[in-house]
Amino acid sequence: MSQIDKASRRQKIKDRSRGHVQGTQAKPRLCVYRSLSQIYAQLIDDENGATILAVSSMSKDNKALEGTKSEVGRQVGKQLGEKALVQGITSVVFDRNGFRYHGRIKALADGAREAGLIF
Repeated sequence: MSQIDKASRRQKIKDRSRGHVQGTQAKPRLCVYRSLSQIYAQLIDDENGATILAVSSMSKDNKALEGTKSEVGRQVGKQLGEKALVQGITSVVFDRNGFRYHGRIKALADGAREAGLIF
């Protein structure tokens, strides 16, 4: 499968799931993106079109994270969950952004659940 096919497949899945997944101020959308070596997560309020909170493996706090990519994803998820709880957000809607719920995406979700987020 070529790279173009993979990208278009992911875009179709992303578009299809976006019809069901909407974030609000009370229950924002946890959107996950993974590149080849990094992972990014945002809490988004779709009603106002605003990002409430963003955490990534590239941020200054996380530059020193060590371990496998999945372990780093779990730590980023924990960090996101902790920051969300500080802001009073307890439940979110999970948006895997067209990626399979597997590996780093699953690790980030598990880390956020460990920190106390409900989804």
